Amino acid sequence: MFWKRMNEEQKQLNVSSNRKSNMVKKAAVSVLLISSVSFNMAFANEREDTTLKEIYHIYSNGQYIGALADKSEMQAIIDQKVKDSSSQYENLPLKAGSNLSVVSEQVFTPSTNDEATLQKLDELIEVEATAFALLVNDEMAVYVKDLDAYQEVIHKLKLHFVSEEELNVLEAQKSSTEVLPELKEGETRIADLILKQKVSGVTVDVNPNKIVSPDDAVKLLLDGTLEQETYKVAEGDVLGTVASKFNLTTSELLAINPDITESSVLQIGQELNVTVLKPLINVEVHYEKKAVEEIKHTKKVIEIDEMYKGDTKVKQEGTDGKKVATYLIRKENGIQVGQSVKEETILVQPTDHIVLKGTKVIPSRGSGVFAWPAEGGYISSKMGHRWGRQHEGIDIARPNGFNIKSADNGTVVAAGWDGTYGKRVIIDHNNGYKTTYAHLSSISVDVGDVVPQGSKIGVMGSTGRSTGTHLHFEVDKNGVTINPLTVLD
Repeated sequence: MFWKRMNEEQKQLNVSSNRKSNMVKKAAVSVLLISSVSFNMAFANEREDTTLKEIYHIYSNGQYIGALADKSEMQAIIDQKVKDSSSQYENLPLKAGSNLSVVSEQVFTPSTNDEATLQKLDELIEVEATAFALLVNDEMAVYVKDLDAYQEVIHKLKLHFVSEEELNVLEAQKSSTEVLPELKEGETRIADLILKQKVSGVTVDVNPNKIVSPDDAVKLLLDGTLEQETYKVAEGDVLGTVASKFNLTTSELLAINPDITESSVLQIGQELNVTVLKPLINVEVHYEKKAVEEIKHTKKVIEIDEMYKGDTKVKQEGTDGKKVATYLIRKENGIQVGQSVKEETILVQPTDHIVLKGTKVIPSRGSGVFAWPAEGGYISSKMGHRWGRQHEGIDIARPNGFNIKSADNGTVVAAGWDGTYGKRVIIDHNNGYKTTYAHLSSISVDVGDVVPQGSKIGVMGSTGRSTGTHLHFEVDKNGVTINPLTVLD
């Protein structure tokens, strides 16, 4: 009973305690709710007093330019720049090309300097055009308006070296599967056209000032420059000094100034071209040519010891041959750089021209046996006293031919005019004998010539003191004139 009563009293105490605790908790919650409402009401009142504003931070290629309170002012500058350029660059799609980016920000107190930022933008913003870049070996070379202009450049580049007709024929050949007809004799046709550098194109955005016409693009590709640099000759200038000023050789300077030569005298103020063309693209054109041509005969010399040295004789007359040949001709930038034979047929073989050339040494010493010095004839006057004076030789007249020949081997020691002898030749036979040949109409040898027996030395005539055409012939032995008839064979 005791324990039962104790338990009931404890239960009552617990209930009373729980009730007090719940009352405390409710009071705490009430306080928190009231505090929260009060705080929110205070914050709400603060927002009503301050409104957030939006500003715009401007960047170009990642670099900060400034801030604007109104980004429409930036767009107005862009629109005006494009509008101003539209009249200058007609038919070009234009846009602002400064890689601008805009980052907005919400702030309580905006702080921007729109005027300074807009001024920077006005200086920074450039107008760009969408164009087509022509690349040579993957490097930017020139900009043209569009793809059509690019194709026009390539076409005109080819037409710089071939005609429209040739280009049309070539393109028709490449698109056809038919075999080409055989070339006719004398016919030349285009076989191929090659751009030796890799050429491609790509769409790009670029300053419209850099876009050129198709004609200017062709000039740039072929010359390496659109403008030719000139130099005005100054006092003291010569070709070599002008060339060195521009890192040229004299031959290069002459090549680009065809109106002057190495002997030209430069004038002060004279303008010289000092721009060496360096093509960005080289155009090679191949041609096929069929021609009937002569085959030049060759000349052959055969040495023989049966003839005296210095003597020659034609053994066989040469004749040209004939062939038909097909050539492959290569031209680079209009200049022929190669030619090869594609096919060749001999129509007529050439005949060699053969000349026999003597190698036998002519002895300068006579044998002592004298041959008749004329071609036939008879003795019209012997050696002896005649017409009141001594006749120192014999006269030979009425020959079968008029060539006068050396009576023996020897060396010519005189050849020319000698008073009453007229035109005469003296030969020293280097063995004590000398012979004289006078009244010649012409002389065929010179002083110093070594002549063999029987070789021609002149032509019979009637020069000097002579009564008619004949040969006056004398023989001298060891300084004494002797009768020729004693030694003539």
